[in-house]
Amino acid sequence: MAEQKEFLYPVKWLSKASAGDRVTYELRMRIISGMIESGTVLSENKLAADFAVSRSPIREALKTLASEKIIRLERMGATVVGLTEKEYAEIYDVRILIETFVFERLASMESTELVMELSKILEMMKIAIKYQDADEFSYQDVLFHETIIRAINHSYILMIWDNLKPVMESLILLSMRSRFKEKYEDFTRIINNHQLYIEAIETKNRDLMVKSLHQNFDDVQEKVEDLWRSQMRLLKGVEQQND
Repeated sequence: MAEQKEFLYPVKWLSKASAGDRVTYELRMRIISGMIESGTVLSENKLAADFAVSRSPIREALKTLASEKIIRLERMGATVVGLTEKEYAEIYDVRILIETFVFERLASMESTELVMELSKILEMMKIAIKYQDADEFSYQDVLFHETIIRAINHSYILMIWDNLKPVMESLILLSMRSRFKEKYEDFTRIINNHQLYIEAIETKNRDLMVKSLHQNFDDVQEKVEDLWRSQMRLLKGVEQQND
């Protein structure tokens, strides 16, 4: 692996992270960004020297990344596997599944406090745009969606989200950095989409919920529609069984 002085992962996010977590976050970013290519052999000793840590945090990081299927553990190191386009798509499949499920649950829940919290996060997103801080915007964007997911208090949905979050967080961060440089004007649309999320939750309007999902996942609209219809059929069947 080439010498890397500048970190891709935002150092300001790591103030309370362990050495193993810091190495994990940074290696994940380098692999997902393509800085470390598929097939690259990672040596524990070399990584320990690069990150100025002992081999214990390196082993911890490699074990975590192996569980995410982006590296394959080897004796005294690992080989980078990376993510295929199919796997990228599957990550968003799961995210859409989660968010359609969560939206339907929210339609029958009290959401006043949630709407207030999301509105505060949205204001932080706007400030990040104003100061062209892609890292802070990415953090607030992930927090926005995580706040919605946590609101339904579903332990297994949250477990899936927590497993998905590290890789997804890296993908979003890299994407937002690119957009800030190349498509800064697109953030008006992104803010409007998030505002639509809030309105859908506040009004409990299912049509508005579908619309907000369409706009947030505008490249997979048919999938959103199919998943929403499947969710409706499932809920209808459960209701009939309970009658």
